[in-house]
Amino acid sequence: MNQLQNLLNQLESYITSYAKENTAISNSTVGWQIVHSFMVINNVVDAIKKSNPNNYKWRFNKNRFLVQTILKKIPRGKVRAPKAVQPFEEITLEHLKNQLEITRNNIAGLGILGSKNYFTHPFMGDLNLKTTIHFLELHTKHHLKIIEDILKT
Repeated sequence: MNQLQNLLNQLESYITSYAKENTAISNSTVGWQIVHSFMVINNVVDAIKKSNPNNYKWRFNKNRFLVQTILKKIPRGKVRAPKAVQPFEEITLEHLKNQLEITRNNIAGLGILGSKNYFTHPFMGDLNLKTTIHFLELHTKHHLKIIEDILKT
């Protein structure tokens, strides 16, 4: 979980650049990328907390294997973010700071969960706690890379 917390710190370092954009890289601003990352973490943590570990059963999933083992990253431009994790309100500095604190608290709460708490990803299937954290790390790195590319120009 330390890596996820470090990635969150990196997102925090970009908050002051929230209004920057580069449509050659993304149609979304830096702020959108940050809020989306927070929303994914928070929604996934909420889902994994509510899961019943007794219902978890590992199954091979080729998408999970490809992303987490072979590619070790989420390919850019292959999937659109579901509406549930698309920021819909105006993104402000205050909103970003509030969401950052909520996200920090949610990440800290992962430490009390059991190894068989799980999250069901639409393409990768059921991800246990360890695999969920790995997914959140890959997802956050994916959006950090987009942010870095937006800010390069």
